[in-house]
Parts: sequence; C-alpha cells; structure tokens
Amino acid sequence: MDPMEALITQIQGLSSSAADLSRLHTILKQATADVSLRSYSDHLPSLLSNLDPSLHSLGFLFILDASIASPVSKPQAEIFVPIVTTFIAACSVEQIQLAPDKFVSVCKKLKDQVVLLEAPIRGVAPMLTAVRKLQVSTERLTPLHPEFLLLCLLSKCYKTGLAILDDDIFEVDQPRDLFLFFYYGGMICIGQKRFQKALDLLHNVVTAPMSSLNAIAVEAYKKYILVSLIRHGQFSTNLPKYSSSVAQRNLKNFCQPYIELANSYGTGKIAELEEYVQTNTHKFESDNNLGLVKQVVSSMYKRNIQRLTQTYLTLSLQDIANTVQLNSPKDAEMHVLQMIQDGEIYAMINQKDGMVSFLEDPEQYKTCEMIEHIDSSIQRVMALSRKLATVDEQISCDPIYLSKVGRERQRYDFDDFDVPQKFNI
Repeated sequence: MDPMEALITQIQGLSSSAADLSRLHTILKQATADVSLRSYSDHLPSLLSNLDPSLHSLGFLFILDASIASPVSKPQAEIFVPIVTTFIAACSVEQIQLAPDKFVSVCKKLKDQVVLLEAPIRGVAPMLTAVRKLQVSTERLTPLHPEFLLLCLLSKCYKTGLAILDDDIFEVDQPRDLFLFFYYGGMICIGQKRFQKALDLLHNVVTAPMSSLNAIAVEAYKKYILVSLIRHGQFSTNLPKYSSSVAQRNLKNFCQPYIELANSYGTGKIAELEEYVQTNTHKFESDNNLGLVKQVVSSMYKRNIQRLTQTYLTLSLQDIANTVQLNSPKDAEMHVLQMIQDGEIYAMINQKDGMVSFLEDPEQYKTCEMIEHIDSSIQRVMALSRKLATVDEQISCDPIYLSKVGRERQRYDFDDFDVPQKFNI
C-alpha cells in the first residue's frame, strides 16, 4: 500500500476518541518528518477528498501543513486557498488545539497566498474564524491576531478589524505579536478616524517593555506623534515613567522630523506648518505617513476654530476665515459644518447674514443611553480591577519572581534602621 494511502487510513480510523487522537498525533509527527510528503502537493485535493475536515481535523491539518511547506506559485495558490478556507471553517476546535503550531503555520501560509494573489480580502473572514478557534479565551493574544489585522489593513476592511480590538488582552506568548497587534490596531483605528482608540493602542506599543529598540516601536512613535496632534492639538516628548529606558532615551532620535512638526504645530501658525510639511514631503511620503500629516495640517484649522468658541458667542464666517487663515468664508463654512457634524463644536449658522452662533454642549448626562454607558464603563473598570488584583496575587506567589526579588533586595541589619529611644516619663 502506498505510504500516503496507509496514512489516510490511519487518520480515518484514529479520529474518534481522545486516546486515538493522542496516538494519531504521534503517528502524524513521525510521518510528516518525512520530507517526501511534500511531493504529494500536486495531488493534495484528491488526497484530502478522502478526509472530512470536521471529523479528521488533526490529520487534515498535518497533511495540509506538510504539503504547502514550500513556496507556491499563483496557480497553486488558487488551488490551496479554497482548501484551507474550507478547512478553517469546518475544523474541530478540540483537534486543532492538539497541534496549535501547525494550525498557526497553515493560517500564515493562507495569508501569504491571498497576498500573492493580490486578494487579501479573501483571507479576512477565514482568519477571524481561525483566531476565535485558536483562542483559549478572549483574553489571550494568539500569533494570528496580527495576521488578521494585517489582512484587514491590506483589504481596507477596517470595520471588520475592530471586532477583536475591543477584547481586553492579558495573556501574550510572543512580544512581537503584542507589538504588531497594537501597531496594526492603531492603524485600523486611524482608518476609521477613531483617533482616541488609535492613540491608546499606539501608546501601548511605545511604552511596552523592551530590552532593545525595534522598528515597530519607532514606526508606532511616528504615528503616535501625529495622532496626538490630531486628537489633542499637542504632543509631549516625555513618556510615562513605566516606559522602558531604551524607549525614553532613543525613540526621539529616530523621529526628529515628526518632533519638529509637532513644535511647528505648537506655534499655531498655519503658514509655517504648511511650509515645513512641504519641505519634508519626501520624508513623510517614504514613511507612508503623508496622508496622516495632511490630516494634522487640517486639524490645525479645526483647533483654531475651537479656540474661537472659547472667546466669542457670535462671529461671522468672514471673520472666522480671516482669523483661521482660510481662503474664503465658504471654506470656513465647510469646516464649521464638518466640525458640527463630528460633534467637535456646537454651533448654528445663519445662512441669511453669514453669522455663526456658538452654543453650549447640549448633553445633560441624564438620558437612559448615557446612564447605561456610564454603568457599563463602571462595570468594566471594576472587572479590570479584579483582574489586576488576581494578576498581582499570582506574581507575588511566583517562585521565579520571588527568587529574582530575593537576589536583588539588599539585606539590612537591625542597626541600619533608626530606632527611637525610650523616654522616661
């Protein structure tokens, strides 16, 4: 009997009970160690047609991984992509959890193949399914999280990418996955113009523990500066104390054009800012940040209009255009309307006389929706507090942590402390 036919027969017969699956796992590891399995890649569809991906997931996975181990051409990718996507949708969670590294490998190859075919959108839904099947809990970051977000970026499916960004992550296997997850997540939120969320995610990248500076942190810091300007109208080069010393010392050295842009933005002079951007266009374009830089310039107009709301109750569109350095009252009207729509200011425009009346925030914080929002936020903070207390307790009892602290802690003698003298009364 052909070796592959024999292996298929064993897979069919040993995919029912836990004991059989354990035995099959051992057999598959030995079989796939044989490089000759890759020679069957041309016959992959006919071989796998003898297996049910939902019943024989473990065997299906090993054969799939071995068969597509080497680089493939576009015609081969057209064959493999439907097979892999069908497998991901149908496979048994219990069986793939026995070989998570193989599952990750197959899913990463799927990503490479849809990118090769210049159709990343074909991998978005299968990769999201793969993430959920691989996760032990929603609090765990898997190696497939950044792969999924990358496909969402390449296919511009930003809203789909938000599906996993609301999960609170507490468990991470590889630091690189964490850096990429937050970096790609920040870019997705930028694409959706959710700048505060993007700022939080990019902040996680630049403040994460690191023993040496990495390219992901540098690129994240560049975007962090730009998003800070768009969202808050200012930027501080001082990172929080809990940031790594490597980041605090070195990040600024790799992002000087962006820090100078922030300094120019701080002057409030739109002409100087536009001139600086024009001078450094090539640099921003080579970093793929020119679009974001243009949003920074646009945000200065909005920031200057917001300052007017703090001084005036009523102002003409012509005065706004002159003060903010816009070309015409029509441009001023468009900016004000957009800001009203985005909830950045509260105002009314009198079309008859071209006057803008600035209003107070109408939110009274007493609607049912607002109360539910506040309550959900409180519940989330309480859950986070409980989680942090649990993590703190686990770390406090960890033998490795205790031994490290014990080595670093100085030993004190009783005489090292100031002891108050007894007083006679």
